[in-house]
Amino acid sequence: ESIAHLAADFFARESNAQSLVTVTRADVSPDIREVTIFFSVLPETYEQTVLAFAKRKRSEFREYLKKHSALQRLPTVDFEIDYGEKNRQRIEDLTRKDKK
Repeated sequence: ESIAHLAADFFARESNAQSLVTVTRADVSPDIREVTIFFSVLPETYEQTVLAFAKRKRSEFREYLKKHSALQRLPTVDFEIDYGEKNRQRIEDLTRKDKK
């Protein structure tokens, strides 16, 4: 199973129902020593809260990876808000409004 899917499962298990967290991608370094999980949050007002939560849960996510993946070496994990995805959605919304 991919790291992004495992991260999505982890968020679904560990986060509360106040916000919707969507894992958009996982960037893995070529040597598999580092991985950055990118995600979006709705409502956006919870972004920093969810980011702080994710960063606090890094070691637990590594344990989750160890248990649910076949990785030989566990990477160092970081979490980030996917601002590229936010910008894409904003452009899509603006384009949709222009067509009306």
